Amino acid sequence: MILRLKNSVLQCRNLLTFSNPQHYIHFKIKLCKKIDDLKTLKSQLITSGLINHKHVVSEFIGQCFDLGTPEFALSVFYASKNRSLFLQNYLIKHLCKFGLYENVISVYKSCVICGCSSGDYTYPFVIKSCAVLCDVDLGKEIHGVVLRTGYDSNAVVQTALVDFYSKIGRVDVARKVFDEMPEWDLISCNALISGYCYNGSDYEALDVFYVMWVNGVKGNVPTLASIIPTCTRLGFRNLGRCLHCYAVKGGFNHDESLIPALISLYASNGDVSVVESVFDLSPVHNAVILTSMICAYTQNQMPERAFEMFSRMVYADLRPNTVTFVSVIPCCEKMNSLSHGECLHGCVIKYGLENQVSVAPALISMYAKLGEIDSATCIFNHMSSKNLLAWNSLISGYVNQGFLRKSLEAVREMNAAGFEPDSISVINILSACADLRALILGKSAHGISIRKGFDSNLNVSNLLLSFYSDCVHLDSSFKLFARMPLKNSISWNTMISNCVNHGEIRKAESLISEMQQEGLQLDAISLISILPVLNESRKSAQGMSLHAYAVKFGFISDVTLANALISMYCNCNCLDAAELVFSTMMRRCVVSWTSLITGYRYQNLHEEASFLFKVMINSGQKPSYITLLNVLPGCRTLLEGKSVHCYAIRTGVMLQNTLVTSLISMYSRFKEVMLCHILFDAGDKLDISLWNVMLSVFLEAKDPEKAFALFRDLLLTKLKVDYVTVLSLVSACAQLNSISLGNCVLGFAIKNGFSNETNICNALTDLYAKNGDILLAKTVFDSLLYRDAVSWSTIINGYGLHGYGDSAISLFSQMENFGLKPDRITYLNLLSACNHSGLSERGKVIFNSMLTSGVQPRMEHYACVVDLLCKTGELNEAYELVTTLPYGPSASMLESLLGACRVYGNVELGEKVGELLIERYPENPTVYVTLHNVYAGAGRWDDANRIRVLMEEKELRKVAAFSLLEGYS
Repeated sequence: MILRLKNSVLQCRNLLTFSNPQHYIHFKIKLCKKIDDLKTLKSQLITSGLINHKHVVSEFIGQCFDLGTPEFALSVFYASKNRSLFLQNYLIKHLCKFGLYENVISVYKSCVICGCSSGDYTYPFVIKSCAVLCDVDLGKEIHGVVLRTGYDSNAVVQTALVDFYSKIGRVDVARKVFDEMPEWDLISCNALISGYCYNGSDYEALDVFYVMWVNGVKGNVPTLASIIPTCTRLGFRNLGRCLHCYAVKGGFNHDESLIPALISLYASNGDVSVVESVFDLSPVHNAVILTSMICAYTQNQMPERAFEMFSRMVYADLRPNTVTFVSVIPCCEKMNSLSHGECLHGCVIKYGLENQVSVAPALISMYAKLGEIDSATCIFNHMSSKNLLAWNSLISGYVNQGFLRKSLEAVREMNAAGFEPDSISVINILSACADLRALILGKSAHGISIRKGFDSNLNVSNLLLSFYSDCVHLDSSFKLFARMPLKNSISWNTMISNCVNHGEIRKAESLISEMQQEGLQLDAISLISILPVLNESRKSAQGMSLHAYAVKFGFISDVTLANALISMYCNCNCLDAAELVFSTMMRRCVVSWTSLITGYRYQNLHEEASFLFKVMINSGQKPSYITLLNVLPGCRTLLEGKSVHCYAIRTGVMLQNTLVTSLISMYSRFKEVMLCHILFDAGDKLDISLWNVMLSVFLEAKDPEKAFALFRDLLLTKLKVDYVTVLSLVSACAQLNSISLGNCVLGFAIKNGFSNETNICNALTDLYAKNGDILLAKTVFDSLLYRDAVSWSTIINGYGLHGYGDSAISLFSQMENFGLKPDRITYLNLLSACNHSGLSERGKVIFNSMLTSGVQPRMEHYACVVDLLCKTGELNEAYELVTTLPYGPSASMLESLLGACRVYGNVELGEKVGELLIERYPENPTVYVTLHNVYAGAGRWDDANRIRVLMEEKELRKVAAFSLLEGYS
């Protein structure tokens, strides 16, 4: 080592004897190993005058860049007075290599000022710098210089101009420059292709690629790096695969700039296995490639794998970028994992990206969708520079979490901050206005969309259609729909669904026809929208045709559509078809099982519903609270009901208040009032349905006093009652036979705005009529704005109870004049009125009209006619009707006839009816008493005494009478 040091010293001494000082400076430059050496040498250059020697300066500049001090190279260049073209080009080349494009522009401008000319080697670097810096004015100025100096025929310069105009968004000028090139090569083609892709002109990029390929110019890695993503965006996956094969054949398929493009290509088609193969075969796994894999997993709904890839990146000490975080953060929403989101948030802060314009909005959106709206707001408030994307993320979070008024307040703050709403903002505003039914604000958002030109955006237009429908402005939806220049299947489906929801079935059917005439085929959503309309047996054929259509076009595999078909067949009483759809489903969800169970319930097939429920549990499906709601009514024993209750508690379904009310109803059926109390105390007291069902429990238990006590507790909660509550109160008054309480309930109904509720007025009419106040009953009836068949039946029955048969028949005529068709109850009340008034002939006419109108009489109708005939003494006709009934006579019917025989002294007929009654109902004491009275009235005391003895032997006692009127006993 000492020897080597001596040799170096001797060499330096020899250099001092060099006759040419340039040789000495060249040697000194090579010996510089740090910036201090360069500073010392720079001073020597200035003092020796070699600072103006181009070769010395160029070598010095090169050494500066080798040592990583470009700023020192610039200082030497500016200190030199000999800024030759050679020195200029040398410096510009190195500055571009270091990405110092602003310095490139400064050097160029200084050379122009000094009168230094530029050449074909200078302009490409300067033009590239203008492209990167988007310095449009200087770029155009240089283009003019190029044209003026004759360098426009240089292929390298023209290629740089193509790239420049592409980068500034003037791809049309770039194409013009390209077409004017005397001869283009692969590099110029790549520049134009890249420009088209950069500006979203994918088809034009493919056109250039085709021309290039036809002319024998084969693509390289930069070509494929532009064209393969274009194939992905356009959906030309087969072409993308062909280009992959070309890359394999050319031996550059493992180039690290191609790997992300290939991953994206296969990920867009869901070929995750191919994506993983491309990744595994890649010799390099850098941050860009790992980020591409994260994007691929996120795109294919594989959040766990995306997190695994992110962890791999972190463990490999590779720095994630903004694209990485924007891709992986949405996975937290899909996994519903707040802990993962908080970890990612920590990583964002660690890498200093929390204020990035794309990362912060992604965090806001993630926290909002996971229900942490306060965290989302906190991130937004701490953003140093808010952009429109951040505002939209926050507003969208408010809307999704139901903070609708807050979302509109945020919109006002966004406007105050100087941000104009875009189409996303308008969509968020309309969503909030639709839920709030804020018609005026929604119309304002519509106005903004027109002014900004967003009304041509299909997403905005479709949401406007839905908004007007939600605000019950279907006409506005139709006007907007008619003006829409473009419509897609979502537009048509939205309108069809709106019509169905508003009961406009004919309009919905018309829209379906128009949609098909426009050349658009019905899709699964269209069928799902129209199927709920088919809810009657007579519409089953139409439902079958839609089912056939779904099978023909391959929609039947859609689970939601299959569920809608099951519900449709159940509503049309076609359970066999519903079971067939269910049995042929390849995949079933909870809704599938629930739909069929619901169908069984509505057909009163409770055993089938319970069996299917057990099969559902055994198959591993977890029933929802709706499933349990349909199973509970079929529980035949208290044990079955308790089993369902236990299952609900064990699986956590008990959180739903509707299930609590259904359980209370179930326990009420088994007279378990104490259990009903326990469930009531555990339920949500802010839900009026819970109070209503508890009122019904007391009414079913014939305990109206407790019902009124519960109502007093309800009033103390200040909770708003509904019409069901008032109906329960009226029923309690009826059980108590209390007109005074009925008057109080009527006053309460008037005060709370229920005086026009048809159901309540019907109940009050019945209450007053049955408690002796027919005038007040008629007053309530007359106050009704809308009268249904129940209203007429109730008042007819009231007049009948009070013996006003003619008035009841007159009301029946008025009912028919109003176009209302009487049902079985109306005819029963009318026959009862004739019965009470002794209108035998009128009663017969009404009974015959009932038969001719197609209303099938039931036992109670025949009993009423028999009773009417008995009262008018037409006993033989009554007996003939009793004995010719398709089903046997009831006890009350025979008792009525027997009582009439006693009144009219028809002992022979009375004896026949009495023997028939004793034969059928031997334990009924009323039969023996009446028959005894028949014999006694005819003076047949031996027979009368025989009946009395028989009654004593059977230990039968006459039932004591009681009064139904308040204040009497």
